[in-house]
Amino acid sequence: MANWFGSLKSGLRPDKSKQIDSLPDGIWIKCPSCNEILFTKELLKNQKVCPKCSYHFRLSATERIQATFDEGTWQETNTELSSGNPLDFPEYESKLKKGAMKSGLRDSVTTGTGRINGFAVSCAISDFAFMGGSMGSVAGEKIVRCLETAIDKRIPALVFTASGGARMQEGILSLMQMAKTSAAVAEIHRAGLPYVVVMTDPTTAGVHASYASLGDFIFAEPGALIGFAGARVSENTQVMHDKPEDFQTPEFQLRNGMIDGIIQRKELKGVLERVFMFALGEVR
Repeated sequence: MANWFGSLKSGLRPDKSKQIDSLPDGIWIKCPSCNEILFTKELLKNQKVCPKCSYHFRLSATERIQATFDEGTWQETNTELSSGNPLDFPEYESKLKKGAMKSGLRDSVTTGTGRINGFAVSCAISDFAFMGGSMGSVAGEKIVRCLETAIDKRIPALVFTASGGARMQEGILSLMQMAKTSAAVAEIHRAGLPYVVVMTDPTTAGVHASYASLGDFIFAEPGALIGFAGARVSENTQVMHDKPEDFQTPEFQLRNGMIDGIIQRKELKGVLERVFMFALGEVR
């Protein structure tokens, strides 16, 4: 019975570090936000959104594709790319293998093209299950190639972010991806094509400080942790003593003009369709 339930963290906000990235094989799971016992199959049918409190569980890259793109239209790209160990960082190879086994991916970012309610889109999706969605050389290269594909095909670019930041095992090479991806965003802006960002839980550090914050349209999923430094890091620095209770939440970001909207997962396809219609000047 114990394996049927997810872990529970008390408090007003669930501990995202304990979030369940892959739902267990059991029949039931407990929502970490409202404590409701949920039927796993029903939760999956509901795109992993709690029907009681609308808590958004994290999605894998595969689940994100299924929830977002028209059936049968997704074509993955850049599948040959995988991370090396350029700095000979201790145990990095084993961590990469562990991340691959946990996520089923070769790196933290998956790219491809597909259609969203008929609109052709070039897309990059971060998966937190692969080393916390960290951004290394391969992740940065995939983001850049996603944007270049959008420019080549004259279609919108869409990026789903979920990351703890730059990958420390690659040192300055990972930090360089901030400038590299930002330069690619400048190119898609210059091409006059829409660049849409959807921030999911969590979007922090170098990713937040680069391509995640540069979208023409920036949306967030409810409950996502958004900010440069994580909540625990901010508390440990003891710099911000009087921060708002909703600091680093989508609501705080929206209120202060950092994002354009908080979108329920089930409504995202419709919102993206309207964005593409507006940005491309199409009338249906």
